[in-house]
Amino acid sequence: MIAILDYGSGNLRSAERAFARAYSDVIVSSDPAICAEADGLVVPGVGAFAACMDQLIEAGGAEIIDARIAHELPTLGICVGMQVMFSDGREKSAHKGLGIWPGDVSQLDAPILPHIGWNTVSVGEGSQLFTGVEEERFYFVHSYAAKSEVPDAVNSTANYNENFLAAVETPYVVTTQFHPEKSGAAGLKLIENWVTHWVRA
Repeated sequence: MIAILDYGSGNLRSAERAFARAYSDVIVSSDPAICAEADGLVVPGVGAFAACMDQLIEAGGAEIIDARIAHELPTLGICVGMQVMFSDGREKSAHKGLGIWPGDVSQLDAPILPHIGWNTVSVGEGSQLFTGVEEERFYFVHSYAAKSEVPDAVNSTANYNENFLAAVETPYVVTTQFHPEKSGAAGLKLIENWVTHWVRA
Protein backbone atom coordinates (compact mmCIF):
# COMPACT_ATOMS: atom_id res chain seq x y z
CA MET A 1 0.00 0.00 0.00
CA ILE A 2 1.08 3.57 -0.75
CA ALA A 3 -0.19 6.14 1.74
CA ILE A 4 -0.46 9.83 0.90
CA LEU A 5 0.00 11.69 4.17
CA ASP A 6 -2.96 13.95 4.89
CA TYR A 7 -1.67 16.62 7.26
CA GLY A 8 -3.65 19.52 5.86
CA SER A 9 -1.37 20.50 2.97
CA GLY A 10 -1.02 19.33 -0.59
CA ASN A 11 -2.90 18.27 -3.70
CA LEU A 12 -4.19 15.09 -2.11
CA ARG A 13 -6.73 13.92 -4.66
CA SER A 14 -4.67 14.69 -7.75
CA ALA A 15 -1.74 12.91 -6.10
CA GLU A 16 -3.97 9.95 -5.22
CA ARG A 17 -5.13 9.64 -8.83
CA ALA A 18 -1.61 9.89 -10.23
CA PHE A 19 -0.09 7.33 -7.88
CA ALA A 20 -3.01 4.95 -8.44
CA ARG A 21 -1.91 4.79 -12.09
CA ALA A 22 1.33 3.13 -10.97
CA TYR A 23 0.19 1.16 -7.90
CA SER A 24 -3.12 -0.57 -7.28
CA ASP A 25 -3.44 0.17 -3.55
CA VAL A 26 -3.25 3.91 -2.76
CA ILE A 27 -4.98 5.71 0.11
CA VAL A 28 -5.02 9.20 1.59
CA SER A 29 -4.54 8.88 5.35
CA SER A 30 -3.70 10.84 8.48
CA ASP A 31 -3.37 7.66 10.58
CA PRO A 32 0.20 7.58 11.96
CA ALA A 33 0.30 3.77 12.11
CA ILE A 34 -0.86 3.36 8.50
CA CYS A 35 1.56 6.03 7.25
CA ALA A 36 4.50 4.65 9.25
CA GLU A 37 4.02 1.11 7.98
CA ALA A 38 2.89 1.61 4.37
CA ASP A 39 5.04 0.18 1.57
CA GLY A 40 5.51 3.75 0.33
CA LEU A 41 4.66 7.14 1.84
CA VAL A 42 4.05 10.34 -0.13
CA VAL A 43 4.49 13.65 1.71
CA PRO A 44 2.89 16.41 -0.38
CA GLY A 45 3.14 20.09 0.42
CA VAL A 46 1.71 23.36 -0.85
CA GLY A 47 2.08 26.81 0.67
CA ALA A 48 4.49 28.33 3.18
CA PHE A 49 7.33 26.35 4.77
CA ALA A 50 6.45 27.30 8.37
CA ALA A 51 2.75 26.47 8.00
CA CYS A 52 3.54 23.10 6.44
CA MET A 53 6.03 22.30 9.19
CA ASP A 54 3.53 23.22 11.90
CA GLN A 55 0.86 21.01 10.33
CA LEU A 56 3.32 18.17 9.75
CA ILE A 57 4.53 18.20 13.35
CA GLU A 58 0.95 18.33 14.65
CA ALA A 59 0.14 15.25 12.54
CA GLY A 60 3.17 13.35 13.88
CA GLY A 61 4.96 13.59 10.56
CA ALA A 62 8.46 13.87 12.02
CA GLU A 63 8.01 10.66 14.00
CA ILE A 64 6.45 8.91 10.99
CA ILE A 65 9.35 9.79 8.69
CA ASP A 66 11.97 8.92 11.33
CA ALA A 67 10.31 5.54 11.85
CA ARG A 68 10.26 4.88 8.12
CA ILE A 69 13.96 5.67 7.76
CA ALA A 70 14.75 3.44 10.75
CA HIS A 71 12.82 0.59 9.12
CA GLU A 72 14.24 1.32 5.63
CA LEU A 73 10.85 2.15 4.13
CA PRO A 74 10.59 4.57 1.17
CA THR A 75 9.24 8.11 1.46
CA LEU A 76 8.65 10.60 -1.36
CA GLY A 77 8.42 14.33 -0.62
CA ILE A 78 6.87 16.70 -3.17
CA CYS A 79 7.35 20.50 -3.38
CA VAL A 80 7.19 21.82 0.21
CA GLY A 81 7.23 18.13 1.17
CA MET A 82 10.77 18.18 -0.22
CA GLN A 83 11.74 21.46 1.43
CA VAL A 84 10.83 20.34 4.96
CA MET A 85 13.35 17.49 4.74
CA PHE A 86 16.13 20.08 5.13
CA SER A 87 17.42 21.60 8.36
CA ASP A 88 16.06 25.11 7.92
CA GLY A 89 13.65 27.19 5.88
CA ARG A 90 14.19 30.91 5.32
CA GLU A 91 10.73 31.95 4.12
CA LYS A 92 10.18 35.45 5.61
CA SER A 93 12.00 34.34 8.76
CA ALA A 94 14.00 31.32 9.93
CA HIS A 95 12.14 28.09 10.65
CA LYS A 96 13.38 24.65 11.59
CA GLY A 97 12.78 21.80 9.17
CA LEU A 98 12.85 18.07 9.85
CA GLY A 99 16.63 17.97 9.49
CA ILE A 100 16.71 14.73 7.51
CA TRP A 101 19.33 16.45 5.33
CA PRO A 102 21.66 19.38 6.08
CA GLY A 103 21.11 22.70 4.35
CA ASP A 104 18.50 25.40 4.12
CA VAL A 105 15.71 26.48 1.80
CA SER A 106 15.89 30.08 0.62
CA GLN A 107 14.22 32.40 -1.86
CA LEU A 108 15.15 32.06 -5.50
CA ASP A 109 17.22 34.92 -6.85
CA ALA A 110 14.93 35.73 -9.78
CA PRO A 111 13.19 38.91 -10.98
CA ILE A 112 9.78 37.25 -11.21
CA LEU A 113 8.43 35.00 -8.46
CA PRO A 114 6.95 32.52 -8.03
CA HIS A 115 8.62 30.28 -10.58
CA ILE A 116 5.58 28.79 -12.31
CA GLY A 117 5.68 26.50 -15.31
CA TRP A 118 7.53 23.76 -17.11
CA ASN A 119 11.27 23.35 -16.78
CA THR A 120 13.90 20.84 -17.77
CA VAL A 121 16.02 19.07 -15.17
CA SER A 122 19.76 18.41 -15.22
CA VAL A 123 19.64 14.79 -14.08
CA GLY A 124 22.25 13.62 -11.59
CA GLU A 125 24.58 10.75 -12.46
CA GLY A 126 23.16 7.37 -11.48
CA SER A 127 19.56 8.57 -11.22
CA GLN A 128 16.89 5.89 -11.19
CA LEU A 129 14.06 8.34 -10.65
CA PHE A 130 14.47 9.92 -14.10
CA THR A 131 14.97 6.72 -16.10
CA GLY A 132 13.33 7.26 -19.48
CA VAL A 133 12.44 10.91 -18.80
CA GLU A 134 15.90 12.47 -18.69
CA GLU A 135 15.03 15.00 -21.40
CA GLU A 136 11.47 15.78 -20.32
CA ARG A 137 10.02 18.89 -18.68
CA PHE A 138 8.30 18.99 -15.29
CA TYR A 139 5.87 21.40 -13.67
CA PHE A 140 7.16 23.76 -10.95
CA VAL A 141 5.32 26.21 -8.68
CA HIS A 142 7.57 27.74 -6.00
CA SER A 143 9.51 30.79 -4.83
CA TYR A 144 11.92 28.98 -2.48
CA ALA A 145 14.26 26.05 -2.97
CA ALA A 146 17.22 24.16 -1.55
CA LYS A 147 20.41 25.04 -3.41
CA SER A 148 23.20 22.99 -1.80
CA GLU A 149 23.68 19.37 -2.80
CA VAL A 150 22.78 16.64 -0.32
CA PRO A 151 25.82 14.50 0.58
CA ASP A 152 25.83 10.85 -0.52
CA ALA A 153 22.79 11.36 -2.73
CA VAL A 154 21.89 11.68 -6.39
CA ASN A 155 21.21 15.40 -6.82
CA SER A 156 19.35 16.69 -9.87
CA THR A 157 19.06 20.41 -10.54
CA ALA A 158 17.00 22.92 -12.49
CA ASN A 159 17.63 26.55 -13.31
CA TYR A 160 15.46 29.62 -12.84
CA ASN A 161 17.96 32.47 -12.97
CA GLU A 162 20.09 30.27 -10.68
CA ASN A 163 20.55 26.58 -10.07
CA PHE A 164 18.49 24.85 -7.39
CA LEU A 165 17.76 21.28 -6.37
CA ALA A 166 14.95 19.79 -8.45
CA ALA A 167 15.18 16.27 -6.98
CA VAL A 168 17.18 14.26 -4.47
CA GLU A 169 17.50 10.47 -4.37
CA THR A 170 18.73 8.55 -1.32
CA PRO A 171 18.10 4.90 -0.39
CA TYR A 172 14.86 5.63 1.50
CA VAL A 173 13.96 9.31 1.05
CA VAL A 174 13.37 10.72 -2.44
CA THR A 175 12.09 14.23 -3.15
CA THR A 176 11.07 16.47 -6.02
CA GLN A 177 10.68 20.25 -6.00
CA PHE A 178 8.36 19.95 -9.01
CA HIS A 179 4.94 18.30 -9.00
CA PRO A 180 5.06 14.92 -10.74
CA GLU A 181 1.29 14.55 -10.33
CA LYS A 182 0.87 17.69 -12.49
CA SER A 183 3.61 16.86 -15.00
CA GLY A 184 1.66 14.79 -17.50
CA ALA A 185 3.11 11.63 -18.98
CA ALA A 186 6.63 12.46 -17.78
CA GLY A 187 5.41 12.82 -14.20
CA LEU A 188 3.51 9.54 -14.37
CA LYS A 189 6.65 7.79 -15.64
CA LEU A 190 8.67 9.31 -12.80
CA ILE A 191 6.10 8.07 -10.27
CA GLU A 192 6.29 4.63 -11.87
CA ASN A 193 10.08 4.74 -11.50
CA TRP A 194 9.76 5.54 -7.79
CA VAL A 195 7.35 2.64 -7.34
CA THR A 196 9.62 0.28 -9.29
CA HIS A 197 12.98 1.21 -7.75
CA TRP A 198 11.94 2.06 -4.19
CA VAL A 199 8.50 0.75 -3.23
CA ARG A 200 8.75 -2.63 -4.96
CA ALA A 201 12.54 -2.99 -4.63
